[in-house]
Amino acid sequence: MRNSEHGFTLVELLIVVAIIGILAGITAHHVLAAKVAANESSVIGSIRAVHSGQIAYSSSCAQGSYATSLTSLVNGRFVSPDVALPAKSGYTLDLTNTLGTAGPMDCNGDTTSSAYYLSGTPVSNLTGIRAFATNQFGGIWQDTSGTAPAEPFVQAGTVAPLAAR
Repeated sequence: MRNSEHGFTLVELLIVVAIIGILAGITAHHVLAAKVAANESSVIGSIRAVHSGQIAYSSSCAQGSYATSLTSLVNGRFVSPDVALPAKSGYTLDLTNTLGTAGPMDCNGDTTSSAYYLSGTPVSNLTGIRAFATNQFGGIWQDTSGTAPAEPFVQAGTVAPLAAR
């Protein structure tokens, strides 16, 4: 009878583990880059949805003015509740009234404004690289430094309009 051993040697197992580690190290960057791109696409979609909600809100509930908070848009069912979360897909959305004047009370008794500014900024550089912003005119602007573009929007340095797709 022959004495035969079945299985792998320790050296063979170490080689397999090393190869898996090398492959994981190579692909980790690509996975993170894909996640950042997905987060950025998600926040752009959310910004577009909020702008559409603001237009509907303005024409049906605010006498031509705009909501001053995401909560007003959510409560009036003009946008999905997920846009008012503290962070969505690695970004925070912030709706403010930077250049507008106070408008009439809306159909729910909330304050309105003649203008609005919505920004989406990454929670960290692992969740997004660019920051985005829009206002009542609907164009989306980006800043590749990760800081939301300031109003009035001007193309300069790291700030540019987002190309339409």
